Amino acid sequence: MSNELKWSSNEILANQDKIKKIFFYRICGTGMGAAACLLKEKGFEVEGADNNFAPPMSDYLESTSIPLFQLKDISKEDLNKYDLIVVGNVVPRGSDDAKAIEDCGVPYCSFPAAIGGLVLKDVNVVGVAGTHGKTTTTYFLTQIFEKLGEDPGYLIGGVMPGRMSSRLGSGKYFFIESDEYDSAYFEKISKFRLYHLNSMILTSLEFDHADIFNSIEDIKEQFRPAVGKLNGVLIYENSFEASNDLITEFEKIKKYNYGGQSQCGPKIISQNQDETTFEMSFEEKSYTFKTNVVGEHNILNLTSCIIYAMTEGFGFEEIKAAVADLSMVKRRQEVRGYVDKAIVIDDFAHHPRSVKFTIETIKTKYPEREVLVLMEPNSATARSSLFQKEFEEALSIADQLIMVKPPRPTSVKGYDNLDCQKIIQRVQSDGKFAEYVEQLDVLKDILIEKSKNEIVILVLSNGTCLDLWKSDFVERLSK
Repeated sequence: MSNELKWSSNEILANQDKIKKIFFYRICGTGMGAAACLLKEKGFEVEGADNNFAPPMSDYLESTSIPLFQLKDISKEDLNKYDLIVVGNVVPRGSDDAKAIEDCGVPYCSFPAAIGGLVLKDVNVVGVAGTHGKTTTTYFLTQIFEKLGEDPGYLIGGVMPGRMSSRLGSGKYFFIESDEYDSAYFEKISKFRLYHLNSMILTSLEFDHADIFNSIEDIKEQFRPAVGKLNGVLIYENSFEASNDLITEFEKIKKYNYGGQSQCGPKIISQNQDETTFEMSFEEKSYTFKTNVVGEHNILNLTSCIIYAMTEGFGFEEIKAAVADLSMVKRRQEVRGYVDKAIVIDDFAHHPRSVKFTIETIKTKYPEREVLVLMEPNSATARSSLFQKEFEEALSIADQLIMVKPPRPTSVKGYDNLDCQKIIQRVQSDGKFAEYVEQLDVLKDILIEKSKNEIVILVLSNGTCLDLWKSDFVERLSK
């Protein structure tokens, strides 16, 4: 590897006048796609390629004017046309792709380094970090501050109806989903360490990403440099032991906490399928809000946004109006439509706590319907036995369950594959329908038969679920 051509965010900043044309290598990742659009808006000429273009990011990218290519059609000579290559973290070390990048003679970097150097260096950056809720919370923040009359920039690792996944804004506020996953095969540090964060919202902190971290301490080690550099505020949910332990190490940072163990709350007063009324405290004063957001974890996410707005001096009445009607990101409790009598909902949840939260939320929104959970363990951690018991507990609250065969064995060292049959047996022992499915045609047949009843089909996966969303099952959906 040529270290001279591997640029950090500071090297990118120093050479920004030389950068005109940028190539995104594996552009279809949610973060990569959003970053590509951000740099295009900044004025750079952006192009990209990938092996597979899967929805929703593929649909989003196709709606932009960024030229897209199949990676197999890109040669080293093609790469020489660019001033900078931004490399997705799905490119493995030592792979043919990595060798092509390293040997083409063009400077290369991770996407966090690219936007850190070219976009975020001199703006007010608020990072939303944590194991759960990053995408949703970042989107809530963006909508709230727009309704407060601000012009925030943002980068959200998801697709939102009617808007881009990233935007420059005025610079006074830039909200960025701050993932703890590593940046690239040549930059094995968490993405948020390259974002020049001024403030942070830490929604949660649990062990995850077992394919790159060995323990929760490894994850905390990534947070320490970023938290130590904050010059704004740190807002954190204090129900998580790891968060609390981490926060105690930083005495000088201005901190605010929320959650079930906090005086702040929130405390849900009432909720139904359409709205939630909740109470929270800030600086010893109590406030009551009403919102269309439903589900305990979503109200926790929303509370963190309200706290940040209050630290910025916005008043209760204007915040109250701003939170009343908020939208969700695609694949976050997204209603895809109806098949016969069944409502079909798509969600990205793949950690057992998120799975449990999401099922509970859907049960709250549709109390008159049984919830059939269709679960695909797709991430490396979800495919492993690390959270075997936790998944058994989380999925046991489903009224019915279909487990889809994971797309490949886990890559997490020291753990077996998730035992899906054991989860199925746990649910069946409660007298509920539960089945393990390996083929798309079988899955579609079951869903079509189940759709004759007034149920909710809740699809939980951060993948394609046996390519369900690319199949003719989608043609059956009606609004």
